[in-house]
Amino acid sequence: MPHWFSSIHLFSQRKLGWGLLFLACTALEISALYFQHVMDLAPCVMCIYQRNAVFGVMLAALVGLIGCHNRIARWLALLGWGVSTLWGLKIAYEHVDIQTAANPFFATCEVVPRFPSWLPLHEWLPNVFAATGSCGDIDWQFLSLSMPQWMMVIFAGMSLAWLIVIVANLFGKPEIH
Repeated sequence: MPHWFSSIHLFSQRKLGWGLLFLACTALEISALYFQHVMDLAPCVMCIYQRNAVFGVMLAALVGLIGCHNRIARWLALLGWGVSTLWGLKIAYEHVDIQTAANPFFATCEVVPRFPSWLPLHEWLPNVFAATGSCGDIDWQFLSLSMPQWMMVIFAGMSLAWLIVIVANLFGKPEIH
């Protein structure tokens, strides 16, 4: 295996890597709240689901940060990171599909998020999890990409990073304690 592969494997066993992932997700969440509450861009249901996916990666990063020296905790963190980022990529793709549909009349999304009855986040924290916008609206663009298109780029990057870390953990050098 290449030297950088072993370095990535060792990096996943350190707090720094997990801390950087946690900080990146925190920055994304703060940005989302800035767009919502300062720029008055109303999030739709798909936006809320993507926000939840980022929270999932953030929670996984916290598990990795706390348990990076424990193989089981590290693999749980990697699993959570992978599931959350791949789900986020799927939701972002679906959101872009709604925004670019040839017939927007048939490209709709729900009005209220479908959270489990035991975890109604949109009722507990409506300033963070309530959906007040429409999925088809493109209210913001940067470098000609809409918000869900940027989220596809972000989730694709996080997915690629996750895949590299997984492969490095599977085929890298044995752990050093």
